Amino acid sequence: MDRRGAEKSREMMLEELLGYDRITIQCHDNPDADAIASGFGLYCFFRDQGKDVRLLYAGKNKVRKANLTLMVEKLGIPLKYLAHPGEEPVDGLLITVDCQYGAGNVTVIPAEEIAVIDHHPLEVICTEKMRLQPNLGSCATLVWTMLQEMHYPVEKNKDLGTALYYGLFMDTNQFSELSNPVDMDMRESLNFDKNLVSLFRNSNISLKELEIAGVALLRCNYNDDYQFAVIHSQPCDPNVLGLISDFLLQVAGVNTCVVYNEDSGGYKFSVRSCIREVNASELSDYLSEGIGSGGGHVEKAGGYISMKLYEEKYPTLHSEAYFNNRMTQYFDNFEIVYAKERKFPVKEGKKYRRRKEPIACLRAADLAELGNVVSIRTEDGTMDIDTRQDRYFTLERTGELHPVPAGRFHRILELCDLPLPEEYCSSMGYIPRVKDGRDGSNHLLTEYVRMNMPTDVFCIYALELKRGVKVFPIWDEDAYMTGRAGDYLVASEDDLHNMFIEPAQNLLNNFEEMT
Repeated sequence: MDRRGAEKSREMMLEELLGYDRITIQCHDNPDADAIASGFGLYCFFRDQGKDVRLLYAGKNKVRKANLTLMVEKLGIPLKYLAHPGEEPVDGLLITVDCQYGAGNVTVIPAEEIAVIDHHPLEVICTEKMRLQPNLGSCATLVWTMLQEMHYPVEKNKDLGTALYYGLFMDTNQFSELSNPVDMDMRESLNFDKNLVSLFRNSNISLKELEIAGVALLRCNYNDDYQFAVIHSQPCDPNVLGLISDFLLQVAGVNTCVVYNEDSGGYKFSVRSCIREVNASELSDYLSEGIGSGGGHVEKAGGYISMKLYEEKYPTLHSEAYFNNRMTQYFDNFEIVYAKERKFPVKEGKKYRRRKEPIACLRAADLAELGNVVSIRTEDGTMDIDTRQDRYFTLERTGELHPVPAGRFHRILELCDLPLPEEYCSSMGYIPRVKDGRDGSNHLLTEYVRMNMPTDVFCIYALELKRGVKVFPIWDEDAYMTGRAGDYLVASEDDLHNMFIEPAQNLLNNFEEMT
């Protein structure tokens, strides 16, 4: 099976595995909270389906960290340590969770059939039974998603809910690196024990890890031109990386930093930023581009780089050189545009007119039944909207939500109020949700979206980008839009300060060039 075949197999459903009577679930060696939680979720599902199931891990070391031993004990997780894996071949199906069979961070156990469930990038093509979703913050979220697909009542099992919650909590550095809306959906839906999570959280750092943090801070590489710092730490839990990076950012002159360490499977890193010109989540994506995954918030983010993919792409480059070089490239490769301070260069661009096709629109007032203030969640983040204000948005087929000033909205759109067609959402990876401001319940935003027709005056200027650009639009001076080479810098014809970024495909789909 080639990589394209592996891509297709990532949507494997748990239903496909119900044909096996004996199932073994294997966490990666030296399992963390996310691996244990993910394995426990699968264990509960197959156990309740009447299967002969067991949960185990192998490797050189048994789990001894206080928070993990408490987690296993308090939640009744039947996790077994396999000291001699070669002597116990698996009869039936083996599922590796939070890892990939044959990768460097998991001991190979002989098995008749293999399945893989993981939230890391593809490393080893070992089976057609795979479900990989590297954009998720935790494997616990992926398991929760698969359980939801099977209508499994996770909310009725408080121990399982606590495990999944804590797995996500730990793999996203106490939620500071949380960015994917599906992770957020799971966090809000789980029935968990707050007291146990507090107990686990406060049993997390050992004296040895405190020493690791102290030593790491003495080995700081600092770039004076761009005021960023890079630290290579000894192996430790991801939360310790967050602790180091939080402290490092308090140093005068350090505006951005990355702290990383390695394990047998790759590099885990933590990113921090205290300036509006650097979005930590975007930077983490940049650092892991093509060799891993990253995400988080504007100020705090993190990611993971696959050792296998890294060595294939950079076989002779030391990790410290990679992170320092990549950070420098990030600052070198982007021009910053403050739209309030400059106009679009009309002579360099071309004029386009919006195609006469309905546009999906949202009026804040239409959400009033959900309260005075509601939260809308998209793949790009969460925004709070006051439904009493005269505010408008357009919803792209990608799931992006763009604000439109009220005066301009009424000038460029005819309110024909057509219903949203079902096929409109087919290309959305995540359909935006809106949270009821009164009881916290979630609703699909598409229930409140209507289609409106653009007028003939809806025209723009567009310029294809030859390099990276960050645009601070006039409607938000604290957050920028990022464009890469091939995207377009766009401005409204009637306001040349109203600049924003439009992906090439969006421009071609929605606009036509005017001669």
